Amino acid sequence: MKYTLHQLEIFRKVAEVKSVTKASEQLFLSQPAVSIQLKNFQDQFNIPLFEVVGRKLYITEFGEEISETAFKILEQVAAINYKSAVFEGNLAGKLKISIVSTAKYVLPYFLADFIKENEMVDLTMDVTNKMSVIRSLENNECDFALVSTIPKKLNIDRIELMKNTLFFIANKEYTTSKKSVLEKLNKSLFIFREQGSATRLAMERYLIKHKITVQKKMELTSNEAVKQAVIAGLGISIMPIIGIKNELHKGDLQIIEIKDLPIETNWNLIWLKSKNLSAVAKAFKKHIDSNKETIIKNKFN
Repeated sequence: MKYTLHQLEIFRKVAEVKSVTKASEQLFLSQPAVSIQLKNFQDQFNIPLFEVVGRKLYITEFGEEISETAFKILEQVAAINYKSAVFEGNLAGKLKISIVSTAKYVLPYFLADFIKENEMVDLTMDVTNKMSVIRSLENNECDFALVSTIPKKLNIDRIELMKNTLFFIANKEYTTSKKSVLEKLNKSLFIFREQGSATRLAMERYLIKHKITVQKKMELTSNEAVKQAVIAGLGISIMPIIGIKNELHKGDLQIIEIKDLPIETNWNLIWLKSKNLSAVAKAFKKHIDSNKETIIKNKFN
């Protein structure tokens, strides 16, 4: 057998995401390139590694065994590369960060220079909902998390990054006046994020405080889905302005001017106090401490 590390990496990723298309996207390769390497890898075994039923790809029991072995091999290869880099005086290792979906508009700017300066640092950034982020932190599955609401039940340290500002938004055809704004709101369809979302919590608190009646509502599981639904005219919502700047500039969305808005929270980089931070994690924390004001000024003013 003459399979390569590249083929092991491709098969491992395909087995993980159960899709050639998704694997190609995550590996930054073309779909044909992934398909060719996957076929070449399969041709070296007499037993099928996967099967396609309908349009779905399924990994066989033998394939799962090979996938687990491939993972261990790739981990050992990565360890060799990290050790080599460290002996050469470079920072090397893994950095794992879990973030809520809106934070994808924030964190990349705080990561960019750090990753460019440290080529042997491998970043894993999991973009998910608030409950999954907190669970990942609690289970020690990540080094840091980026959230706008501090979890009360965990003993954490934090760096406050920047403000998170939320507004009521509607599409460009939504019309109202200062006198009729509350009446119009009471008749509108409200688009909420899913349960556990910090944006949803902020929206619910605002509606309760101002006694705004929710007669019709819709629930969506991402900020991008909420944004597109509002643009299409399905309803109105409260959203962080950082994720809708382009749509406001183009005129696809508008801010509804109403009492006690915007709502302001803060983005916080958090980690468990009991966490034994790796050299990479400590270096990233130092990078944030030293550069956050400059990054905010240059990227978010």
